[in-house]
Amino acid sequence: MKIKPIHIFIVLSLSFLIYSFSIYIHPIYAKPEANINIEKAISGRLVWQKYNCQSCHQFYGLGGYLGTDLTNIYSAKNKGEAVIKAVILTGNDAMPAYHLSENELTDLMEFFKQTNQSGRADYNNFTIYNNGMIERK
Repeated sequence: MKIKPIHIFIVLSLSFLIYSFSIYIHPIYAKPEANINIEKAISGRLVWQKYNCQSCHQFYGLGGYLGTDLTNIYSAKNKGEAVIKAVILTGNDAMPAYHLSENELTDLMEFFKQTNQSGRADYNNFTIYNNGMIERK
């Protein structure tokens, strides 16, 4: 029996449809680490937005350019939760001191921890275009 192009087309089309439906039935997503409190991380993101941190800081090389990229600040050498809290509460030359409540500070740390586990950011590996698109080099 000779395989005809129509048979290949039908098999590929059916495979595509089955795969597409399987994604909707069982979506592919990264499971959060067991030690992350998602509710607190979500609240931490709201704290991040409330104080407009993205105007100076970046995640994955995207955001403001006055402050540092904070994607992996939680696990950075000589950083960690204690140093991050101290800088937020006391400020430094380029950053004002923020008077966050203990809950806001805890939630923000959970957000940093969750972001830290999401990957690595090295803006040198990406090209950023004027229209806001990025591309890996």
